[in-house]
Parts: sequence; structure tokens; C-alpha cells
Amino acid sequence: MTRLQRIERLKEIARERILILDGSWGVMIQRRGLTEEDFRGERFADHPVQMKGNNDILCLTRPDIVTDLHDAYYGAGADISETNTFSATTIAQRDYHAESAAYDINLQGAKLAREAADRWTAKEPHKPRFAAGALGPLNVMLSMSSDVNDPGARTVTFDQVYDAYREQVRGLYDGGVDLFLIETITDTLNCKAALKAILDLRDEEGHEELPIWISGTITDRSGRTLSGQTVEAFWNSVKHVKPFAIGLNCALGADLMRPHIAELSRIADTLVAAYPNAGLPNAMGQYDEEPHQTAHELHEWAKGGIVNILGGCCGTTPDHIRHVADEVAGVTPRQIPERPKAMRLAGLEPFELV
Repeated sequence: MTRLQRIERLKEIARERILILDGSWGVMIQRRGLTEEDFRGERFADHPVQMKGNNDILCLTRPDIVTDLHDAYYGAGADISETNTFSATTIAQRDYHAESAAYDINLQGAKLAREAADRWTAKEPHKPRFAAGALGPLNVMLSMSSDVNDPGARTVTFDQVYDAYREQVRGLYDGGVDLFLIETITDTLNCKAALKAILDLRDEEGHEELPIWISGTITDRSGRTLSGQTVEAFWNSVKHVKPFAIGLNCALGADLMRPHIAELSRIADTLVAAYPNAGLPNAMGQYDEEPHQTAHELHEWAKGGIVNILGGCCGTTPDHIRHVADEVAGVTPRQIPERPKAMRLAGLEPFELV
């Protein structure tokens, strides 16, 4: 299939059943017990700073591990697997003095996901697999000050954030992803820089229009993103791009995330996606929620008709995804509501003028 044919097939499947996303990459990479040499490989053998912990660089230095993880999640029942590019921007890679490798990480990460998806599709043509280009958050924010004594202080400009995402988007597109997934969004303005990067690429001659999936993060029981927006205000801020899906991931387990997903389900006129953590971390920072527990929670969401896409974030494994896929098999996906036309705006709170 061509990329446009795959996109159309993805949209068809989303109308038929609940789609399954993969789970955590961080926890699976940690379990490998990798050494500094694994992260360096040949290309970074003489790199001046430590590379261990730079999971995205494994796309270049240990592509076999990245491929193994795609295979593990596709084999567990995932329809969509993300590229291993969560922090593959020039801004995030600056911590490892690896800014110059950002495009290559995204290009190779997309190629590895594409190859795995195509292999599984050929093996199981009744269940095609798809590759989502992952654009994670940055370690800098445009909406919040970097200095408590200076509300206007910022360490980056909008243009710098845009340029970082633009390079990432270009690498993911060139590598063959089927859609873009902007995830773990804590700052809506950062997200808008990523959205502009995608839309500008779309406007260039010869570039196909890929679906956009936007996934925000409600950081605690306040029901707000880190930059202060409620769920509805966040949706009002990004709905103009007509995303393929809107949703939430990370920070919360399924029990605490449910009311926020229910709110999105009520207001969003597109697919709703959710991939919560495996509960909340314990005192040692580990996640104790078992696969059957996560699956039970998400089954209730599916039966309640509030989701179209389900997966897992921190602490979830292929076993979690396998249980979720089994639990929601055959469950009718959420029906997209039709909302009356109105002017809907947002600051930290939503505003609607009917």
C-alpha cells in the first residue's frame, strides 16, 4: 500500500473498532540493562559526554533493540507503534551534545518503525500495522517563566522551538511514518509550534497530508496541564487543526484519568485516545499495576463508549497491551458527537459564545 492508502485504511479501521497503541518504551529499554557502549556505538565512540540514558540515540547505535520493541508491541496486538523519537529534537538532544544527530535519529527511527509495520502487515494482512511519528515535549517551556523572579524570562523563543520541531517532523516524514503524534503535552504553546511545523511541511509541494494526533498531559488532580489549561481549554486551543485524534497520556493511571477522558469524549468532534500509566509510581518510582488491572479499567472505558484508541504509557509493557487488546476486542468504538456551532476560545479556561 502507498502511504495515502494506509492512511485511508487507518481511518476505516477506526470507524470499525477501537484501535490499539503500543506501551512504554522507557521501561522496556531499562529492562535491557544497556551499557554506555550500547548508547555510543561506533558513531559516538569518542563522544565527549555520557550517552547512557539517551534512549532515542539507540535508533542509530542499537537499531536491533528498537526493532525488537516494535515487534514485541505489534506481536502483542498493537495496531500502531510509535517511533523511538520522544526526545529527538535539537533542543532535547542538546543535553547530550548531540544536536547534529537529531534529523538522523528521526529518519532512522521512522524507517525502523516503517519496516516493522510493513513486515507485520505482510504477515497478517487482515490486521495492518501503522507507524506513528512521536514528537515529545521539550525540557523548556514557552508559556512559563524560567526565572521565578522574572515572569517574562524564557530560555527559548517560539521560532527556536518551531525550528526544532520542524527538523524532527522532516526526519519522521522522510522516514515514512503514517501519522504524527504530538504527545505528553504540558505546554500548549510548545504544541502549537509543533503543529505549525507539521502544517508548514504539509504546505510544501510534494508532501502528503498526514493525520495529526494530539495527546495532552493532565499533571495532577487539579485537572489542568502544567501550563494551567483545563481539558476543554486545551481542546479549544488545538481543535482548529482538525486532528485525527485528541487525547491524554502519562502522569495519571486509568482511574484518575477517566473523568478527563470522559470530558474530552463529550466535547471533541474527532477520535478520542488515551494511554494512561500503569497506575501511579510507588516509593521507588516503579509501577506496580498488573496487566489485567490496567485492562479491566480500560475495558470499562470502552464499554462506556468514551474512547476510540487505547494504549499504555509509563510502566506498561507488551503484556499490558496484550491484555488491553483482548479486553476491548469486539467493543464498539465511541461515536463522534455533533456539537452545535459556536465560537469557542480559551485561555486557562474555556469560553463559548453560542
